[in-house]
Amino acid sequence: MSPAFRTIALIGKYKSPEIAESLMILAAFLKSRGIGVLVEEGTAALVGENGYPVASYAAIGERADLAIVLGGDGSMLTAARRLAASDVPLVGVNQGRLGFMTDLAQDSMLDGVADLLDGKFQSEQRFLLDATVHRGGEVMFDTQALNDVVVNKGDLGRMIEFAVSVDGEFIYNQRSDGLIIATPTGSTAYALSANGPILHPAVPGIALVPLCPHALSNRPITVSDASRIEIVIHAPHRARVHADGQEKFELETADRVCVARSARSIRFLHPLGYSYFAMLREKLHWSETLRPY
Repeated sequence: MSPAFRTIALIGKYKSPEIAESLMILAAFLKSRGIGVLVEEGTAALVGENGYPVASYAAIGERADLAIVLGGDGSMLTAARRLAASDVPLVGVNQGRLGFMTDLAQDSMLDGVADLLDGKFQSEQRFLLDATVHRGGEVMFDTQALNDVVVNKGDLGRMIEFAVSVDGEFIYNQRSDGLIIATPTGSTAYALSANGPILHPAVPGIALVPLCPHALSNRPITVSDASRIEIVIHAPHRARVHADGQEKFELETADRVCVARSARSIRFLHPLGYSYFAMLREKLHWSETLRPY
Protein backbone atom coordinates (compact mmCIF):
# COMPACT_ATOMS: atom_id res chain seq x y z
CA MET A 1 0.00 0.00 0.00
CA SER A 2 1.24 3.51 -0.78
CA PRO A 3 2.15 5.26 2.49
CA ALA A 4 1.05 8.62 1.01
CA PHE A 5 -2.34 7.58 -0.34
CA ARG A 6 -4.34 5.14 1.75
CA THR A 7 -7.75 6.36 0.56
CA ILE A 8 -8.42 7.83 -2.87
CA ALA A 9 -11.66 9.45 -4.04
CA LEU A 10 -12.84 9.11 -7.65
CA ILE A 11 -14.82 11.97 -9.17
CA GLY A 12 -16.38 11.70 -12.62
CA LYS A 13 -17.34 14.22 -15.25
CA TYR A 14 -20.78 15.75 -14.64
CA LYS A 15 -23.63 13.99 -16.44
CA SER A 16 -21.25 11.78 -18.44
CA PRO A 17 -22.14 8.10 -18.01
CA GLU A 18 -19.48 7.19 -20.60
CA ILE A 19 -16.80 7.55 -17.92
CA ALA A 20 -18.22 4.53 -16.04
CA GLU A 21 -15.92 1.98 -17.64
CA SER A 22 -12.73 3.98 -17.03
CA LEU A 23 -13.78 4.78 -13.48
CA MET A 24 -14.46 1.15 -12.58
CA ILE A 25 -11.21 0.01 -14.18
CA LEU A 26 -9.37 2.57 -12.07
CA ALA A 27 -11.29 1.63 -8.91
CA ALA A 28 -10.41 -2.07 -9.38
CA PHE A 29 -6.75 -1.19 -9.98
CA LEU A 30 -6.58 0.89 -6.80
CA LYS A 31 -8.26 -1.87 -4.81
CA SER A 32 -5.67 -4.36 -6.14
CA ARG A 33 -2.96 -2.07 -4.78
CA GLY A 34 -4.56 -2.07 -1.31
CA ILE A 35 -5.97 1.44 -1.62
CA GLY A 36 -9.34 2.36 -0.14
CA VAL A 37 -11.69 3.80 -2.78
CA LEU A 38 -14.45 6.38 -2.35
CA VAL A 39 -16.82 7.29 -5.20
CA GLU A 40 -18.20 10.84 -5.11
CA GLU A 41 -21.95 10.68 -4.58
CA GLY A 42 -22.96 12.53 -7.77
CA THR A 43 -20.67 10.26 -9.77
CA ALA A 44 -22.09 7.16 -8.08
CA ALA A 45 -25.63 8.26 -8.91
CA LEU A 46 -24.62 8.45 -12.55
CA VAL A 47 -22.43 5.37 -13.04
CA GLY A 48 -23.33 3.18 -10.05
CA GLU A 49 -21.36 2.47 -6.89
CA ASN A 50 -20.52 -1.14 -7.77
CA GLY A 51 -19.81 -2.01 -4.15
CA TYR A 52 -17.51 0.94 -3.44
CA PRO A 53 -18.28 3.36 -0.60
CA VAL A 54 -20.07 6.54 -1.71
CA ALA A 55 -18.98 9.88 -0.24
CA SER A 56 -20.03 13.52 -0.39
CA TYR A 57 -17.43 16.20 -1.07
CA ALA A 58 -17.41 16.95 2.66
CA ALA A 59 -16.64 13.31 3.45
CA ILE A 60 -13.97 13.21 0.73
CA GLY A 61 -12.35 16.24 2.33
CA GLU A 62 -12.24 14.45 5.68
CA ARG A 63 -11.30 10.93 4.57
CA ALA A 64 -9.39 11.02 1.28
CA ASP A 65 -5.65 11.51 0.80
CA LEU A 66 -6.07 12.18 -2.92
CA ALA A 67 -8.87 12.83 -5.42
CA ILE A 68 -8.62 11.63 -9.01
CA VAL A 69 -10.92 13.47 -11.39
CA LEU A 70 -11.97 11.76 -14.62
CA GLY A 71 -13.14 14.53 -16.90
CA GLY A 72 -12.04 17.83 -18.35
CA ASP A 73 -11.02 21.17 -16.88
CA GLY A 74 -14.62 21.93 -15.88
CA SER A 75 -14.66 18.82 -13.69
CA MET A 76 -11.36 19.86 -12.12
CA LEU A 77 -12.70 23.35 -11.41
CA THR A 78 -15.72 21.94 -9.59
CA ALA A 79 -13.64 19.54 -7.53
CA ALA A 80 -11.08 22.23 -6.72
CA ARG A 81 -13.65 24.64 -5.34
CA ARG A 82 -15.47 21.93 -3.39
CA LEU A 83 -12.26 20.57 -1.84
CA ALA A 84 -10.33 23.82 -1.36
CA ALA A 85 -10.91 23.86 2.40
CA SER A 86 -9.57 20.34 2.92
CA ASP A 87 -6.15 20.41 1.18
CA VAL A 88 -6.90 17.17 -0.67
CA PRO A 89 -4.57 17.13 -3.72
CA LEU A 90 -6.04 16.63 -7.19
CA VAL A 91 -5.00 14.60 -10.21
CA GLY A 92 -6.85 14.77 -13.51
CA VAL A 93 -7.44 12.07 -16.14
CA ASN A 94 -8.34 13.88 -19.35
CA GLN A 95 -11.76 12.87 -20.64
CA GLY A 96 -12.51 16.29 -22.10
CA ARG A 97 -11.02 18.33 -24.95
CA LEU A 98 -8.06 20.62 -24.24
CA GLY A 99 -7.40 19.60 -20.65
CA PHE A 100 -4.98 22.26 -19.36
CA MET A 101 -5.36 20.85 -15.82
CA THR A 102 -5.79 17.14 -16.58
CA ASP A 103 -2.34 15.63 -17.02
CA LEU A 104 -3.01 11.91 -17.39
CA ALA A 105 -4.14 10.59 -20.76
CA GLN A 106 -7.01 8.11 -20.68
CA ASP A 107 -5.09 5.43 -22.61
CA SER A 108 -2.16 5.51 -20.13
CA MET A 109 -4.23 6.17 -17.01
CA LEU A 110 -3.17 3.10 -15.02
CA ASP A 111 0.54 3.62 -15.69
CA GLY A 112 0.27 7.22 -14.57
CA VAL A 113 -1.63 6.34 -11.41
CA ALA A 114 0.84 3.56 -10.62
CA ASP A 115 3.66 6.11 -10.73
CA LEU A 116 1.73 8.36 -8.36
CA LEU A 117 1.24 5.49 -5.91
CA ASP A 118 4.96 4.80 -6.09
CA GLY A 119 5.73 8.39 -5.15
CA LYS A 120 6.74 9.47 -8.64
CA PHE A 121 5.05 12.87 -8.85
CA GLN A 122 5.65 16.56 -8.38
CA SER A 123 3.40 18.89 -6.43
CA GLU A 124 2.22 22.38 -7.37
CA GLN A 125 0.09 24.92 -5.48
CA ARG A 126 -2.45 27.07 -7.34
CA PHE A 127 -4.24 29.96 -5.63
CA LEU A 128 -7.95 30.74 -5.76
CA LEU A 129 -9.90 33.98 -5.77
CA ASP A 130 -12.53 35.03 -3.24
CA ALA A 131 -15.40 37.00 -4.76
CA THR A 132 -18.22 38.82 -2.94
CA VAL A 133 -21.08 41.01 -4.10
CA HIS A 134 -22.07 43.89 -1.82
CA ARG A 135 -25.44 45.63 -2.08
CA GLY A 136 -26.56 48.30 0.36
CA GLY A 137 -24.17 47.14 3.06
CA GLU A 138 -25.07 43.45 2.74
CA VAL A 139 -23.08 40.60 1.22
CA MET A 140 -25.43 39.11 -1.36
CA PHE A 141 -23.10 36.53 -2.97
CA ASP A 142 -19.91 34.86 -1.79
CA THR A 143 -17.92 32.33 -3.77
CA GLN A 144 -14.48 31.16 -4.87
CA ALA A 145 -12.89 30.63 -8.27
CA LEU A 146 -9.80 28.79 -9.45
CA ASN A 147 -9.87 30.13 -13.02
CA ASP A 148 -11.65 33.45 -13.09
CA VAL A 149 -14.32 35.80 -11.85
CA VAL A 150 -16.18 37.44 -14.74
CA VAL A 151 -18.50 40.44 -14.71
CA ASN A 152 -20.42 40.65 -17.97
CA LYS A 153 -23.59 41.89 -19.62
CA GLY A 154 -26.92 40.27 -18.88
CA ASP A 155 -29.68 38.96 -21.10
CA LEU A 156 -30.22 42.17 -23.07
CA GLY A 157 -26.81 41.88 -24.69
CA ARG A 158 -25.94 45.59 -24.45
CA MET A 159 -22.61 46.90 -23.25
CA ILE A 160 -22.37 47.68 -19.55
CA GLU A 161 -20.55 50.51 -17.79
CA PHE A 162 -18.59 50.05 -14.59
CA ALA A 163 -15.77 51.48 -12.53
CA VAL A 164 -12.68 49.49 -11.59
CA SER A 165 -10.51 50.18 -8.53
CA VAL A 166 -7.45 48.35 -7.23
CA ASP A 167 -6.57 48.61 -3.54
CA GLY A 168 -8.92 51.56 -3.21
CA GLU A 169 -7.35 53.51 -6.09
CA PHE A 170 -9.62 54.33 -9.02
CA ILE A 171 -8.21 52.84 -12.24
CA TYR A 172 -10.80 53.53 -14.96
CA ASN A 173 -14.39 53.63 -16.06
CA GLN A 174 -15.04 51.08 -18.75
CA ARG A 175 -17.80 50.51 -21.28
CA SER A 176 -17.59 46.98 -22.61
CA ASP A 177 -19.16 43.53 -22.58
CA GLY A 178 -17.47 42.95 -19.23
CA LEU A 179 -14.23 42.18 -17.44
CA ILE A 180 -12.39 38.92 -16.69
CA ILE A 181 -10.39 38.72 -13.47
CA ALA A 182 -8.15 35.69 -13.94
CA THR A 183 -5.62 33.74 -11.90
CA PRO A 184 -2.55 32.30 -13.63
CA THR A 185 -4.49 29.03 -13.82
CA GLY A 186 -7.35 30.83 -15.56
CA SER A 187 -5.09 32.78 -17.89
CA THR A 188 -5.28 29.89 -20.38
CA ALA A 189 -9.10 29.74 -20.22
CA TYR A 190 -11.64 32.49 -20.98
CA ALA A 191 -8.98 35.20 -20.55
CA LEU A 192 -6.85 33.65 -23.31
CA SER A 193 -9.72 33.73 -25.79
CA ALA A 194 -10.19 37.44 -24.96
CA ASN A 195 -6.53 38.17 -25.84
CA GLY A 196 -5.36 38.22 -22.24
CA PRO A 197 -1.79 37.37 -21.20
CA ILE A 198 -0.68 33.84 -20.34
CA LEU A 199 0.63 33.88 -16.77
CA HIS A 200 2.97 31.14 -15.62
CA PRO A 201 1.57 29.48 -12.46
CA ALA A 202 4.55 30.78 -10.46
CA VAL A 203 3.72 34.41 -11.34
CA PRO A 204 2.08 36.11 -8.32
CA GLY A 205 -0.35 38.09 -10.43
CA ILE A 206 -4.01 38.56 -11.36
CA ALA A 207 -4.97 39.51 -14.92
CA LEU A 208 -7.71 42.04 -15.68
CA VAL A 209 -8.92 41.40 -19.22
CA PRO A 210 -11.64 43.59 -20.83
CA LEU A 211 -14.29 41.91 -22.95
CA CYS A 212 -14.83 43.76 -26.24
CA PRO A 213 -14.15 47.23 -24.79
CA HIS A 214 -15.69 50.25 -26.52
CA ALA A 215 -12.36 52.08 -26.29
CA LEU A 216 -9.51 50.21 -27.95
CA SER A 217 -7.11 51.78 -25.41
CA ASN A 218 -8.58 49.51 -22.70
CA ARG A 219 -5.94 46.78 -22.64
CA PRO A 220 -5.35 43.78 -20.36
CA ILE A 221 -3.23 44.53 -17.31
CA THR A 222 -1.73 42.33 -14.60
CA VAL A 223 -1.76 43.40 -10.95
CA SER A 224 -0.22 41.90 -7.85
CA ASP A 225 -1.92 38.87 -6.35
CA ALA A 226 -2.02 40.84 -3.10
CA SER A 227 -4.39 43.36 -4.72
CA ARG A 228 -8.05 43.84 -3.90
CA ILE A 229 -10.09 44.53 -7.02
CA GLU A 230 -13.45 46.29 -6.89
CA ILE A 231 -15.97 46.72 -9.70
CA VAL A 232 -18.99 49.02 -9.30
CA ILE A 233 -21.84 48.80 -11.80
CA HIS A 234 -22.95 52.20 -13.15
CA ALA A 235 -26.57 53.23 -13.66
CA PRO A 236 -28.73 52.21 -15.43
CA HIS A 237 -27.03 48.91 -16.15
CA ARG A 238 -27.61 45.39 -14.92
CA ALA A 239 -25.00 42.67 -15.26
CA ARG A 240 -23.92 39.25 -13.99
CA VAL A 241 -20.94 37.88 -12.13
CA HIS A 242 -19.70 34.35 -12.87
CA ALA A 243 -17.22 32.18 -10.96
CA ASP A 244 -15.39 29.65 -13.15
CA GLY A 245 -18.38 29.74 -15.49
CA GLN A 246 -20.25 27.52 -13.02
CA GLU A 247 -21.81 29.83 -10.43
CA LYS A 248 -23.54 33.11 -11.22
CA PHE A 249 -25.34 36.03 -9.59
CA GLU A 250 -27.42 38.80 -11.17
CA LEU A 251 -26.00 42.27 -10.50
CA GLU A 252 -27.90 45.53 -10.16
CA THR A 253 -26.85 49.16 -10.49
CA ALA A 254 -24.42 50.25 -7.71
CA ASP A 255 -23.53 46.66 -6.74
CA ARG A 256 -19.88 46.25 -5.75
CA VAL A 257 -18.01 43.12 -6.80
CA CYS A 258 -14.90 42.61 -4.66
CA VAL A 259 -12.25 40.11 -5.70
CA ALA A 260 -9.04 39.15 -3.90
CA ARG A 261 -6.68 36.23 -3.54
CA SER A 262 -8.08 33.57 -1.25
CA ALA A 263 -6.24 32.24 1.78
CA ARG A 264 -7.01 28.79 0.37
CA SER A 265 -5.15 27.07 -2.43
CA ILE A 266 -5.34 23.88 -4.45
CA ARG A 267 -2.56 21.32 -4.78
CA PHE A 268 -2.16 19.59 -8.13
CA LEU A 269 -0.02 16.48 -8.50
CA HIS A 270 1.79 16.11 -11.83
CA PRO A 271 3.77 13.21 -13.30
CA LEU A 272 7.53 13.48 -12.96
CA GLY A 273 8.90 15.45 -15.87
CA TYR A 274 5.79 17.61 -16.15
CA SER A 275 6.55 20.87 -17.94
CA TYR A 276 4.16 23.82 -18.10
CA PHE A 277 5.72 24.99 -21.36
CA ALA A 278 5.54 21.53 -22.90
CA MET A 279 1.86 21.47 -21.97
CA LEU A 280 1.34 24.82 -23.70
CA ARG A 281 3.16 23.63 -26.80
CA GLU A 282 0.88 20.60 -27.00
CA LYS A 283 -2.44 22.26 -26.17
CA LEU A 284 -1.88 25.45 -28.20
CA HIS A 285 -0.08 23.72 -31.08
CA TRP A 286 3.01 25.87 -30.79
CA SER A 287 6.10 25.03 -32.88
CA GLU A 288 4.25 22.89 -35.38
CA THR A 289 6.24 22.15 -38.49
CA LEU A 290 5.50 24.72 -41.16
CA ARG A 291 4.33 23.32 -44.47
CA PRO A 292 5.87 24.73 -47.65
CA TYR A 293 3.60 26.73 -49.92
